[in-house]
Amino acid sequence: MSRTQTVPVRVRGRGGGVRGRGRALRGLLVLSFLGPGMLILGALVVYPIVYTIVRSFFDRSGTAFVGWQNYATMFTNETTFTAIRNNLMWVVVVPVTVTIIGLIFAVLADKLGWKTAFRLIVFMPMAISMLAAGVIFRGMFQESPQLGVVNAAIVGVQSIFGEDSSYPGAKPRGETGIEADGGIIATSDAIEAGTVQNFPLTGIRQSALPEGIVDARKAAAPADTEIAGTVFLDVVRGGGGVNGEIGEGKKGLEGIRVDAVDADGSIRGYATTGAGGRYTIEGLEAGESYRIALPASNFDAGAQGVSWLSSAFINIVVILAYIWIWAGFAMVMIASGLSAIDRSLQESARTDGANEWQVFTRITVPLLAPVLVVVFVTLIINVLKIFDLVYVIPPGASKPAANVIAVEMWTVSFGGGSNQGLGSALAILLLVLVLPSMIINVRRFREERSR
Repeated sequence: MSRTQTVPVRVRGRGGGVRGRGRALRGLLVLSFLGPGMLILGALVVYPIVYTIVRSFFDRSGTAFVGWQNYATMFTNETTFTAIRNNLMWVVVVPVTVTIIGLIFAVLADKLGWKTAFRLIVFMPMAISMLAAGVIFRGMFQESPQLGVVNAAIVGVQSIFGEDSSYPGAKPRGETGIEADGGIIATSDAIEAGTVQNFPLTGIRQSALPEGIVDARKAAAPADTEIAGTVFLDVVRGGGGVNGEIGEGKKGLEGIRVDAVDADGSIRGYATTGAGGRYTIEGLEAGESYRIALPASNFDAGAQGVSWLSSAFINIVVILAYIWIWAGFAMVMIASGLSAIDRSLQESARTDGANEWQVFTRITVPLLAPVLVVVFVTLIINVLKIFDLVYVIPPGASKPAANVIAVEMWTVSFGGGSNQGLGSALAILLLVLVLPSMIINVRRFREERSR
């Protein structure tokens, strides 16, 4: 009996070819949408990165291969160390400060009835370009109180609590037996009681004299227990007069203190000049000699502005400008997260007896942790690439102290160095520093989408 063997036959469905063609069409459709974007991404991102890596191994002209020499030069250059140190300072200080300020603003604004206006005011600097913000802050922090609003405010406050001299910069006329020492103007030799001692001064601008000042007047002959004289500006507007002598057009300096100092350095008497610059020191001992001195406080320039744009403070000014701009960004991002959290948890904590600080630290901040991390990492990426403010705000003498990697890269490549090999190496260093923060941010976004 023969055994019949059955061979299975695969029957191809009539729609198989249609499905294959459908998948091919969908692939072409996806490629048609993604293709232009991928080409642009490759042209603007991938190609420059690859070219910069290759260029970093060539010399200044780009013709001779130098290997790792540019990287060795970069890490042995003092300006590069300054730039790296400043970038490290930015990463440590700025993201934390901006995130905390943004958190405080977001929480406080949430309790205000006019929170929309408050958020608008805080966010408004984001509408200003970094270049314009740099110009604004450079003008605000000018050292001269007549130009910088910050120093004008400081000088104004100092003037309230202290007295300013009306005669800053005064100095004695030469060859008159008067000398200046440490700001004090005094007679070179001791003067016996009963004599006249005048003080012809220069170095004071006529336009800076107080209003109502009158011409200098000769002092009356003093008694045996007195020393008298006149303190006057030994300059005549338009020229003229005899140096060292009181004459027409020479102004008497009113309100100047005059001390009589004995051999031990003790002040035995003093007087203040009146109208016409005249003074009379009374109560001295007849026959005794004294040095007559005008204290330095008479000629102190008074409250002056702080050199904010100097090397000592320039980084603080630049960081303040950045915080002013980006605090609004942090506030808006955190406020959006704050509006999405479950408020019932806060109310439950308050019902259980928690105070506002406990609610903030144990409920609000933990719930906002994902948003705070995104803001913090975004700011790290941004400060590592900071360029505009550091380039605009510091004056020429302070630029080295405020240098960062991005500014160093531009200076070396295009700002006079013309060494694009070394500049490319600096660009790769900046890319390596930024990449970890970018990877962290991408992972955070993926985690948020997967929830």
